[in-house]
Amino acid sequence: MRILGIDPGYAIVGYGVVDYIRGQCKLVGYGAVTTPAGMDFSARLKSIYLDMTQIIKKYQPDEMGIEKLFFNTNEKTAIDVAQARGVTVLPAILEGIPIYEYTPLQVKCSIVGYGRAEKKQVQEMTRTMLKLPHIIKPDDTADAVAIAITHALSVNTRKVLGKLEQS
Repeated sequence: MRILGIDPGYAIVGYGVVDYIRGQCKLVGYGAVTTPAGMDFSARLKSIYLDMTQIIKKYQPDEMGIEKLFFNTNEKTAIDVAQARGVTVLPAILEGIPIYEYTPLQVKCSIVGYGRAEKKQVQEMTRTMLKLPHIIKPDDTADAVAIAITHALSVNTRKVLGKLEQS
């Protein structure tokens, strides 16, 4: 199964692609969609949509995992990120790719085993799990790869539970 992980935003959208085969994750690709600060917001949304369309065409994911939005302060930022998130997932929706949401707490628990883990701990464990020589940069991209791994582990858990229910 090929999984596209997404860390949404409007300045930077991190993405990571992993193949999940026989209980193992293999990194296929990763990167970031970026838009400059001075760019008109509508143009930013269009750019994100077009880039995500190309990423989906290139990697042909079976499923997508994306960070669930949570805001407790700036309403303007929340609305802008929510709009960007919408155009980020739209190409997947149009292609019929199932989308699953994960909170930062779920990602930390899945990758590190501790919900209050620090970003560096998640990055180091992601590096270790994928047997990489270095930590993935930038942070948004590292987060997206961790989200993809979280989804892979979630898929495995659902399969195991499904088999237990059948017995």
